[in-house]
Amino acid sequence: MDGTKRSNIKVGATVLVVQKQDQRTDKLTEGIVKKILTNSPEHHHGIKVMLESGMVGRVKEVR
Repeated sequence: MDGTKRSNIKVGATVLVVQKQDQRTDKLTEGIVKKILTNSPEHHHGIKVMLESGMVGRVKEVR
């Protein structure tokens, strides 16, 4: 599922995110959403979330 729409992402969902420092390499990290940080309904680079591990990144894919 697409990570650019806030409606696709729920707390507790498993997602693939890209961290700020990994944007050039497109290295994805899998985790569980703890908190949704983006307030707008859509963001073209992906909705920003905090994972349960404390990591922050933009969602590229919802599993």
